[in-house]
Amino acid sequence: MAEYTDHDGGAGEEVPELSDSDDDEQWEWMEENSDTSILCLFCDRSLNSVSGTLQHCFSEHGVNIPELLKQFRLDDYGYIKMINYIRSVRCSAETLQQCSDNGSFPWDSDDYMRPVLPDDPLLQIDLEELCGVEAMVVGGQPCEGQAVDLLRRAQQAEERAQRSEEALARAMEDLHKLKLLAQGLVLNADTSRGSTAGGAIAELREDEDEAYFSSYGHYSIHEEMLKDKVRTESYRDFMHLNQDVFKDKVVLDVGCGTGILSMFAARSGAKKVIGVDQSEIIYQAMDIVRSNNLQETITLIKGRIEEVTLPVEKVDIIISEWMGYFLLFESMLDSVLYARDMYLAEGGSVYPDVCNISLAAVGDTQKHGERIAFWDDVYGFQMACMKKAVVPEAVVEVLSPDTVISDAAVIQTFDCNKVCLSELEFAADFTLKVTKTTQCTAVVGYFDIFFDRSCGNKVMFSTGPHCTKTHWKQTVFLIEEPFPVQSGEDLAGKITVRKNRKDPRALIVTLDIANRKQTYSLQ
Repeated sequence: MAEYTDHDGGAGEEVPELSDSDDDEQWEWMEENSDTSILCLFCDRSLNSVSGTLQHCFSEHGVNIPELLKQFRLDDYGYIKMINYIRSVRCSAETLQQCSDNGSFPWDSDDYMRPVLPDDPLLQIDLEELCGVEAMVVGGQPCEGQAVDLLRRAQQAEERAQRSEEALARAMEDLHKLKLLAQGLVLNADTSRGSTAGGAIAELREDEDEAYFSSYGHYSIHEEMLKDKVRTESYRDFMHLNQDVFKDKVVLDVGCGTGILSMFAARSGAKKVIGVDQSEIIYQAMDIVRSNNLQETITLIKGRIEEVTLPVEKVDIIISEWMGYFLLFESMLDSVLYARDMYLAEGGSVYPDVCNISLAAVGDTQKHGERIAFWDDVYGFQMACMKKAVVPEAVVEVLSPDTVISDAAVIQTFDCNKVCLSELEFAADFTLKVTKTTQCTAVVGYFDIFFDRSCGNKVMFSTGPHCTKTHWKQTVFLIEEPFPVQSGEDLAGKITVRKNRKDPRALIVTLDIANRKQTYSLQ
């Protein structure tokens, strides 16, 4: 989407007083020297006043905007939506006159609340003032007193709008900070939350979940994911190599982001694709879909999947890139399962359909020294107490494959077409076959993803340390006191994975290995 530059124009400039004489010089001076530039609703001509623009629309295109306002009985929101609709589709006067024949308007969607043009002066005028302009629109050239009065009122309205926008921006910034502060207080409070059939994620209020979705509103996180070739090309290949699975199907993309998976599905033969995302990136996705002429196939909806209403009762396929660190971090799989239970037709499928989590032992005394032993002597001071804060935080990083000292063990496998919410919290015993005699300093976790069901061309990828790196990297659980291991030894342990009750998008992982038990947080 194009970037818009905020031009700090003439609203704040000093305006000369206009005389009451019959001379039009001052009117002409204002028209010629105003910095305001308003694009016509129906052609490419730019005018320098609201009244001039509306008069041009009436005289050149036969469209009387103030009269339409009365005819359609539009309120402020209806007027804003109509202007943005006209700018979006460049409809004709005849089309506008027929808009209400069926009792509804083509601009009823809230999508048209989003301005097509930045700082559009036609969206900043009061409806009362707009109705006052009607006489000028119909009567042609303005009379002197009327013109002076309307111009002054228009300038005052623009100045009020500019001040209001600045105050609103400051207020929104303060409100965002307060919400994040309140969220932190709630998450750190010693409270418990009941559970419903939709799970803890479905229970979260929008303000509680704001920080999560805000993080996905910035382009950078999507750029990182799109540039992850392992991730993106696996989804692309799965759909393009299995077009028979998608032909004439209705597809739901949960957490669609920039819409890349929706577009892959559309290009692979899907009849209809519905993308849902709560973050602000959905607006860029709408532009992206239109830029690629896929708007007839792809419908995008802003909101949480647990709260929106889809335009269809059932879908044939659900696609989603829901995986977080250590697979389950962020708990987005909860939302996919909600969508599956609510919308997936009988015989339909969720993709990816199978995934698993694996563990392996790590021996990296150098890195352990940098992160843990470091605190034993910090510039001659003893800071060992800091280990109690450092060790419990799981580390997300790309691990050197040379530091892996055991075979991997799969600790859990999920079938996304069958798994239920309660199974996303689990405990599992495991055994790691040690391959190198050394010190065990950590345990690493990663996941594998499979596109398998009904696929003639199966696709999978791994986020393990021996494979091409991905943006998920690996999750490392450091051991405070390393212990020796022998090649060929079976290293037995137990892992427990559960949601953080105070923040259900975070994970609490407990490892019990070699008589060492440690609880880690992933947040």
